[in-house]
Amino acid sequence: MWEFYFERLVLSLPSFLRGIWVTVQVSGLSLIGGTFLGVIAGILRTREFKPVRVVITAYVDMVRGTPYLVQIFIFFFILPEWGLQMEAFSAAVLSLTLYAGAYICEIVAGGIESVSEGQWEAAKASGFNWLQQMRLVILPQALRTILPPLVGQYVLLIKDSSIVSVIGLTDVTRVGWLTVQRIPEGLMVFGLVGALYFCVCYPLIQLSGWFERRMTIQELKL
Repeated sequence: MWEFYFERLVLSLPSFLRGIWVTVQVSGLSLIGGTFLGVIAGILRTREFKPVRVVITAYVDMVRGTPYLVQIFIFFFILPEWGLQMEAFSAAVLSLTLYAGAYICEIVAGGIESVSEGQWEAAKASGFNWLQQMRLVILPQALRTILPPLVGQYVLLIKDSSIVSVIGLTDVTRVGWLTVQRIPEGLMVFGLVGALYFCVCYPLIQLSGWFERRMTIQELKL
């Protein structure tokens, strides 16, 4: 029986490959958008302009304080009732972008705030304006703190993207659910799903570890 199920699973492999490609597309676009949003929001959150900080804090707290499943339901099921129609792919990318942006904002803001006050004062004494201070002095130093958790957040986002299957997007997780209805051997089917996710995430896990080791070596040299 196992051999029969395995043969049917092998025949379904093209569907799994198409599914993991959808996962990569959704995750990739969300990572790009979320990184851009998170970096801008994180930088602005460190400014002493209270209205902006309040808005960004409210956005971050709202996203981090609610399940992603609820957020994607709002985009796909609730917004159309207000006249904003959205396809499953667009809803997945947009909701994941906002979700990732909130967490990346916290990472970036934390990295910037880890830079000592003396560096800010030195940059000001050099005659740099705020943008030059950030670009030339603060961000290069903050990157040592930002990069390892940022890459780790990318891994989490890819895994969290499996939730988009609930709105009918045919990612690799949904392919697994559809396949297990024909091949009632859940361990075999979702073992393949897990293996495909691992193949996508493992290079990022290694990259995160490399950044952490490199940052540690640099700190020891200092």
